[in-house]
Order: sequence, then structure tokens, then C-alpha cells
Amino acid sequence: MRTTVRNALEAHLRHEPEKTSRSRIKKLRGLRRPQYRLRVDEIRVFYDVSGSTVEILAIVAKSEAEAWLAQFGDPG
Repeated sequence: MRTTVRNALEAHLRHEPEKTSRSRIKKLRGLRRPQYRLRVDEIRVFYDVSGSTVEILAIVAKSEAEAWLAQFGDPG
């Protein structure tokens, strides 16, 4: 699973981390942090983008994503 996540990070976040898509990258609404979510199978990667820097905030299982956002998400 680590390899799958690492490959997805490389493929989707290196060049166009803000390019949303229907299935992979979602811009989160109502939150200042995290700004985006990347879906990789049953894993969710929450991250922010500042200029050319991508900051990974969390890599969590889908089942834990809602609880993580409730605890660590920063409402705008």
C-alpha cells in the first residue's frame, strides 16, 4: 500500500497538485486547512498547496478520514 500511495503522490501532486478531478483530487470546501484531498483506493491524503510547495498533512484510511477532518480540519 505504501508503494501505491507513494506512486500516486508522485503522479498527481508533483506537477498539478491543484488540478481537481472527478475521481482523484477534490478541493475541500469550508476548510482553510486542509485545502485538498487525494483519493488512493481506500486511503485519503489531505494536503495544502502554497506556491510550488505541497504539504502533506495526513495519510489516513477512508474509514478514519471523517474523524481526522473533525479533529484536525481548520474551518475557514
